[in-house]
Amino acid sequence: MITDTHSHLSFKAYDADREEVVKRTKEAGVVCIDVGTKYETSKLAIELAEKNEGIYAAIGMHPIHIKTDLMKLKMDEEEGAFEPLGEEFDRQKYKELLKSPKVVAIGEIGLDYYYKPKGATKQEKFKQKQREVFIEQIDLAVKRDLPIIIHCRMAHEDVLDILGRFKGLASVNELRGVIHCFTGSWEQAQKYMDLGFYLGINGIIFKFDIDEVIKKAPLDRLLTETDCPYLAPPEAGEKRNEPIFVKHVIQKIADLRGMSFDEVADATTQNAKKLFNI
Repeated sequence: MITDTHSHLSFKAYDADREEVVKRTKEAGVVCIDVGTKYETSKLAIELAEKNEGIYAAIGMHPIHIKTDLMKLKMDEEEGAFEPLGEEFDRQKYKELLKSPKVVAIGEIGLDYYYKPKGATKQEKFKQKQREVFIEQIDLAVKRDLPIIIHCRMAHEDVLDILGRFKGLASVNELRGVIHCFTGSWEQAQKYMDLGFYLGINGIIFKFDIDEVIKKAPLDRLLTETDCPYLAPPEAGEKRNEPIFVKHVIQKIADLRGMSFDEVADATTQNAKKLFNI
């Protein structure tokens, strides 16, 4: 058994052959968490998880989908249609989704400052809105005793600040989660781990050098991901990623740490079981 703790099988990219991809995933012994990015994909992730053993769901609003009225969002055909000005976060609607026993986390939530409006005033309003929705979703997770899956791009200091403030209010066991697709520095990795968070490692490692983090981080702080349909490892020989290709991420981690594939696969699977209670 190996784990892909961050997949998007509910995205439009799999509409033509989702059943076949799920079948391959099961046959390879891969357990995966299908992660929502807005209400629509969160609901679809639950539907997929409820139909399939070995697939779990996470629900949440990704920062790029937050309605700010400050800019149009970049459309992603692989994800599916969405409002070009974003969506308002409706806490009650997400609370209804939490009734499913297959929901194991709140995510993908966080901060993304890569695409932003022009002008300092608009940029600050844009960031503040993201921070407000991020905090509200963390609060929901804490109250439901669920881990969080954090997306962070060009915003590590703000994410660390928010998590640190929550840690000051909640017990260590209440606030927990993973920094998905980690691309920060070793110093930032240490700060996240000091807060009790895991680091999500996926195919970005074939494009972005975080070798130092992979070598130095305790193995019990690492999780393996694909972020499929994105970030396919070059060894996969496919443009579209899928859960079975998490094996290439595991092998890369093993090579960097001088360990066997099975050692890394077993350890990261135990980490996933502990964090997500699966």
